[in-house]
Amino acid sequence: MKLSTLKNLNRDGRLVVVSRDLAWAVDAGDIAATLQEAVERWAHVESVLRARYDALNEGTLAGAFAFDPQQAAAPLPRAWQWLDASSFLSHGKRMQKAFGLDPIEGVEHTPLMYQGCGDDFLGAHDDIELPSENHGIDFEGEFAVLVDEVPMGCSAQDAVEHIRLIVQVNDVSLRALAPREMKTGFGFIQAKSASSFAPVAVTPDELGEAWRDGRVHLPLKVEWNGQWFGHAQGGAMHFGFHQLIAHAALTRRLRAGCLIGSGTVSNADPTVGAACIAERRAVEMIEHGVPRTSFMRFGDRVRMEVLDLQGQSVFGAIDQCIVRGGLPCA
Repeated sequence: MKLSTLKNLNRDGRLVVVSRDLAWAVDAGDIAATLQEAVERWAHVESVLRARYDALNEGTLAGAFAFDPQQAAAPLPRAWQWLDASSFLSHGKRMQKAFGLDPIEGVEHTPLMYQGCGDDFLGAHDDIELPSENHGIDFEGEFAVLVDEVPMGCSAQDAVEHIRLIVQVNDVSLRALAPREMKTGFGFIQAKSASSFAPVAVTPDELGEAWRDGRVHLPLKVEWNGQWFGHAQGGAMHFGFHQLIAHAALTRRLRAGCLIGSGTVSNADPTVGAACIAERRAVEMIEHGVPRTSFMRFGDRVRMEVLDLQGQSVFGAIDQCIVRGGLPCA
C-alpha cells in the first residue's frame, strides 16, 4: 500500500491513497484525515485503506485523480519524534580515517542515534531555504520507518511488527556547523535544517523480497545537478530498523508516529559512489590528501529515487533546489 499527504490549508495536509505506479490517487479523508491519525488507528483503518488501494490499482474506483507529486507534502508533515541513526558503518569508518578521528567504542554493538527536529518536514519538491553557503550545505540520502505504538523495552524481534510504513529521506546537513555541536555532546541543532521526504510512504510488503532483515535491499540513486553521484545499497545497514527501534525504546515508549532514520546510506565499495557530499570528500582526502568536491551552492539541485526490482519508482523522487531567503529556484 502507498500513502501520501497532499498540501492544503491544514498543517498536517490531506491523506490520500496512491496507486502502485504513482499515477493515480484517491482521497482517504473519510477513513483517516491525516497520516498521523491513520498510524494511531492502524488496527482499525489498515484493511479499509488496503481495500481502497486495491480498487485504485484495479481501476474500479470512482473519484480517482492524477497524482501530482509536486503537490505532496512530506508523507508525515510533522512528527512527534524524529530519531536518526548512523547504521551504515562504512560511512563512519571513512570519516574517521579521513579526519584522523578516534574510533567510537562499541559502535558495532550499540547504534549511534540522535533526536532531530520533527516539526517542519519538507515535501519532495519544496525548495530548501538556507541562510548561507558558508555553512557547508550537504544532502544525505536515507531511509526511515514510521512506527505505531512501541512499548518500552520492546525486543528487536517484536519491533519488526511495529513498522507500519517506510519512507525515503534527504536529511540536509550543514557541515561547517556540525563539528562544534558534536564536541559539546548535546546533539545537533544548527547543523540540521529541515529534512525532506519523498512523496509516498509504503508498507513493507510493497517492497516484496527487497524488504528483509529490517532493511531495504535496494539502491538509492542520487544525482547532483543532473550528474550521477551514487547508488549505494540500503541492505548494507549494520543495524536493521528493528534493532534501531529496540535501541530507541529501551527506556521509553515510542508513540505512534515516531520516525526512525537509517543515517546516510553507505557501502564499503567506493565504486557505488555516495549518498552525501561529506563521504565523497572523505574518500578524496584518503586518496589525495585533500577534498576536491565543494559543498552545495544556491541554485544547486539534488535528486534521489529508489527503483524496485522491476524498475518501478517506489517512493517517488525527491527533486529539490537550494535557495537563499526563499528565492525561487530557476
